[in-house]
Amino acid sequence: MSARRKAFSIEYSPLCRAHLASLTARQRAVVLDQVDVQLAHQPTVVTRNRKALQPNPLAAFELRIGVLRVYYEVYEAHRVVEIRAIGVKDRSRIWIGGEEIDLS
Repeated sequence: MSARRKAFSIEYSPLCRAHLASLTARQRAVVLDQVDVQLAHQPTVVTRNRKALQPNPLAAFELRIGVLRVYYEVYEAHRVVEIRAIGVKDRSRIWIGGEEIDLS
């Protein structure tokens, strides 16, 4: 029998909490639920809704939840996923905290 690895703990940055507050109650519930489901185990594994980003000042990874985007960092040594930002995608534009962000 193989030993199961401990789940990652999820931490939200202070700025990210403001991003959450700007979402509707339904969007917040969906984000909080999906972050727990998708990122508690193997957050660096690329899936249909998770991907590694090109180097940028915001975060190393992105989780897609419909039109919502969750940007996060993973600290393997401490088993921590830090949620850095939550945004809304509108066509090819990303809006975080009311500002358009360019991640290219």
